[in-house]
Amino acid sequence: MSEAIRSFKGAYGFLSNFYPGKVEYEGMEYPTVEHAFQAAKTLDMEKRKPFQTYATPASAKSRGKRVPLRPDWEDVKIGIMKEIVRDKFVRNDSDMDLKGALLFTGDAYLEEGNTHGDRFWGTVKGEGRNELGKILMEVREELKNQG
Repeated sequence: MSEAIRSFKGAYGFLSNFYPGKVEYEGMEYPTVEHAFQAAKTLDMEKRKPFQTYATPASAKSRGKRVPLRPDWEDVKIGIMKEIVRDKFVRNDSDMDLKGALLFTGDAYLEEGNTHGDRFWGTVKGEGRNELGKILMEVREELKNQG
């Protein structure tokens, strides 16, 4: 396996939060990590429900900008993302084998390189915090250690 995976497209599209794979967050099921993460921005359970059925991750992301943001969002968003990402790779082990695909990346550095300006969850031209990449590598280690 290569030293680094710098984009979650093509063969590595499964690493993207937009990749189809059911996840559960606080008792509700969503079609992608992106749907669940955007829903988690609000504490209003009624406002979370529509996120279960938005047609695309992009539409969920767009709608997520319009929900009443929970007051602790900045403090909890990384932990929430990790919880949802972990669920994606555990829940979709048998039918889609996302767990196997993640483990197959070996020890490669995972970087969510993007062109839409996200320097928090990813990087732009190699610069940024790459929080999603860090989470994916943490989850991969957890899964390796489970045997």
